[in-house]
Amino acid sequence: MKYILTFFFLCGFMKSLAQKKTIPFIDTKITIDGQFKESVWQQLPEYTGFYNYLPTDIGLAENQTSVKIFHNGEYLYVRAIYNDSTSETRVSTLKRDVSIAFSDAFIMILDTQNQEQNGYLFAVNSLGNQTDGLVGRANNGYDLSFSWNAIWQSEAVLNGNKKQYEIAIPLKSLNFNKENPVFGVQFYVRDIKNNSWTIFKNVKRNYANLDLRFTEKFAVESLPNIATSRFTLTPSITANYQEDVTNKTDETTFTPSVDLQYNLTSSLKLDATINPDFSQIDVDQQVTNLTRFAIFFPERRNFFLENADLFSNLGVDGVNPFYSRRIGAESTIQFGLKLSGNIAPKTRIGVLNVQTDEENETASQNFSAIVGEQQLSKNFSATAYLINRQETADFEFIDDYNRVTGINVNYKSDNNKWIGLANVGKSFNDGIDNKNSFYNLGIWYNQRGFRWNAGIKKVERNYLTDVGFTPRLFNYDAINDVVVREGYTQANAGIEYQKFYENSKTVNSVRYLNYRNNTYFDETGAFSQSSHFLNSAVFFKDLSALYYVFFYDDIDLKYGFDPLRNGNSLQPDRYRFGLLKLGYNSANNQKFRYRVNVQKGTYYSGKRTTAGAYMNYQLLPFANFELSYDVNHIDLNELGEETFHLTRLTSEIFFSNRLNWTTYIQYNTQRDNFNINSRLQWEYKPLSYIYFVVSDNFTQNLTRKNWGIAFKMNKRFDF
Repeated sequence: MKYILTFFFLCGFMKSLAQKKTIPFIDTKITIDGQFKESVWQQLPEYTGFYNYLPTDIGLAENQTSVKIFHNGEYLYVRAIYNDSTSETRVSTLKRDVSIAFSDAFIMILDTQNQEQNGYLFAVNSLGNQTDGLVGRANNGYDLSFSWNAIWQSEAVLNGNKKQYEIAIPLKSLNFNKENPVFGVQFYVRDIKNNSWTIFKNVKRNYANLDLRFTEKFAVESLPNIATSRFTLTPSITANYQEDVTNKTDETTFTPSVDLQYNLTSSLKLDATINPDFSQIDVDQQVTNLTRFAIFFPERRNFFLENADLFSNLGVDGVNPFYSRRIGAESTIQFGLKLSGNIAPKTRIGVLNVQTDEENETASQNFSAIVGEQQLSKNFSATAYLINRQETADFEFIDDYNRVTGINVNYKSDNNKWIGLANVGKSFNDGIDNKNSFYNLGIWYNQRGFRWNAGIKKVERNYLTDVGFTPRLFNYDAINDVVVREGYTQANAGIEYQKFYENSKTVNSVRYLNYRNNTYFDETGAFSQSSHFLNSAVFFKDLSALYYVFFYDDIDLKYGFDPLRNGNSLQPDRYRFGLLKLGYNSANNQKFRYRVNVQKGTYYSGKRTTAGAYMNYQLLPFANFELSYDVNHIDLNELGEETFHLTRLTSEIFFSNRLNWTTYIQYNTQRDNFNINSRLQWEYKPLSYIYFVVSDNFTQNLTRKNWGIAFKMNKRFDF
């Protein structure tokens, strides 16, 4: 009788777990080997019934995945089995923190605060390569950054047609709150061989598969008050030799630095850095810029990454009051402190302070930011912030400062079709007390096959953000060689209609209409510019695509513009010009992938012809090669004629999951630069690296400008 009662009790317990979707607490440890030999895996409920996401989002997946999950107070353990239709597997890389879009892989999203604001991504491809990153709320969706890293364990095993994944994530790496013991969880599987994505919680393809609004809610049993390990220390040393051939100078530097992270609570982290080495081991991808304004490049430096969305999401596209790459761009950073995370289930804060040194003619500066984010209700959240840049002398403040403050309100509807955003900001500088505001109002609607958006923003001329990114506020007059600051109002709108053909043998979907418009007015209300974007595309069953894009601009040019950079500037006048682009993208699940396009049209007072090609060849697991080439030919008649070439070759050689050799070769005639960057990278311990980097820069005529060799080593300690 006792055994019968025990049997029914266990059946009832397992049934309740299956219905409730729980991450149970079980006081046991397992060996991460992908074999699932421990008895605990037999005791847990199985989550399966994955849905199709791409190339179709109709019905259950033919190749199913089963997942089991639990924690022991120290680690979150996950077991996943993908039932493939073949024993073959394919991956695109053995380098850590590279997109898994082109590999067989298992991916997990964790919203550990269950607030749909920010979360984590953990992914393992079928050869055991790890990718982790941060998911953060953006204006009308979510962004993903691969720059964030954590130490976690994983193993992938190929067992016939089964792809087996076993994962252990330290709870200390996650922000969670014992008073809010619910995690938003999403699992999905990428099978590059049949070009499919399958997903645990059903999400339609008009939403991103990492959208935190569609996570499944898992109740977490017995969350600890605080993580077992609370302290991480990462010292590093960089030796750098640079020779400036043009000016006949050279310099050798040795830079020690220390990064520290301390878990004050399970959801609140303190980051500190002393004498940091923020040299870029990686290089920014060069672009051809034919606009009148600056280009945005993402942040990659470790100190700024934890809870980065708190600081980077304070504005809108083109108007952001905090752009961390401004800090340390002109002088050395002495130290930095950052406190970030949740202080209550619905309240998140970020406090940052960085001090830079005096360098040449650049004065020492103190940069600080205070951000508070509050979940007001299920539908509304608000963010308030204060950003300060202040000149210092021997740690005393000088009256040269720039301060920016503001508040943002976000709205999301219960049915997830509507998103709204309102922003109000104001800047303060000594002697400036008017025309210093920023306003924005935007709305987005999204349903399967149809979406639209509209918005309006106003940036006044004295809305100065020394630590921000507001490129359109500053107009360079190439005739008089001056920068003119001028406020503006921007109205934007867009509409997209796409139809899906589930029963067609050749066509997956057709994007019949994708139209966007941005119209600008100067601070007097006079017309300044209207930019139109019109696109249609046919997506075939293998997700290859044939498309066209038509660009049309109507510009009332107020200041001289020298797009050819030859000293002959376009005169202020009214210009109307358009460009037609035709292109084809091959299927993504081939070892050889490519994209090609041709463009032809007018450009201001002249003509423009453009062509581009991208090729990628995967010789995995040994190597990956990527080549892109763009050419822009511009003829401005009497002002001159120029052809800009931009080429980027990337070569990746993989000796193992932890040792790789990457070489970038970039040739950019617009910037008169031919750059070679070759890096040998060895992860000798988890998140402990040795880098050896050689960089060389030439003019487009292959005259050497400068070159250098760098050696960097860091070691991560967890206490």
